[in-house]
Amino acid sequence: MKHWKIDEVAWDRFDRSKVAPELVPLVKAAAMVERNGTDYAAYLNGVFRDDPDFRQAADNWAEEEVQHGDALGRWAMLADPSWDYAAAFARYRAGFTIDVAADASIRGSRTGELIARCMVETGTSSYYSALGEATEEPVLRTICKQIAADEFRHFKLFYDHMRRYLARENISFLQRLRIAAGRISESEDDELAYAFHCGNEPESIAYDHARCLAAYMGPAMRYYRFRHVERGMGMIFKAVGLPPRGRLSDVTAKLAWQLIQRKQRRYATRMQTAAPLAAAA
Repeated sequence: MKHWKIDEVAWDRFDRSKVAPELVPLVKAAAMVERNGTDYAAYLNGVFRDDPDFRQAADNWAEEEVQHGDALGRWAMLADPSWDYAAAFARYRAGFTIDVAADASIRGSRTGELIARCMVETGTSSYYSALGEATEEPVLRTICKQIAADEFRHFKLFYDHMRRYLARENISFLQRLRIAAGRISESEDDELAYAFHCGNEPESIAYDHARCLAAYMGPAMRYYRFRHVERGMGMIFKAVGLPPRGRLSDVTAKLAWQLIQRKQRRYATRMQTAAPLAAAA
């Protein structure tokens, strides 16, 4: 069940003078990914085909994800009236697909699948928290706050079901850690990069993964603060079975924060070299 509705957002409070232009491309890309929740629900329904309770939970989750995409898409069209959210998403859907007919998890177990979902919700809850705190535009701030709250609840949803399956499948700590690390690394795959391409680049420009990933990640990482990384690390530790608070978590959060800063600088450098190529195309 949705905890808020798009029509409840005070859209009349939209303030164009407070829109940061560098945020608009990020919101457009995020709208693509969030709106694609129905495909992931179809995939999860196949993986958990004999678990009606989880399948219902997955369907409810997808309904909220779609709403996230629609809310972000509506805001982006206010910020850029020339942008067509429906057309951009149709283009994204045509070019980025997942195996919705799968009958087993690509993570090797149902526990592993749920750990991977926990990693996604950790990332999105942190991201929308950072974005909402960074923007001065009141409608986007409200939307990001609502989405972040949903994503924190989604983490708990997948975590609770993960604990249930872990009791049955009893996969090792090292397996859980490997799955978590693998899913985190997938944030640099085509899902976000192609969303940026479809949301922000004309069809006349060929998709280039490295360019689009840098164009999305470079600006996005600037909005993170250490507190977002610290909280996210606690969630990651919890999902893999480690104490979410303590010296190990603190040290790992500091290392992750340093890594994010290095990556942001690397993406920024890559953007500078890629921009002339995109303009020439």
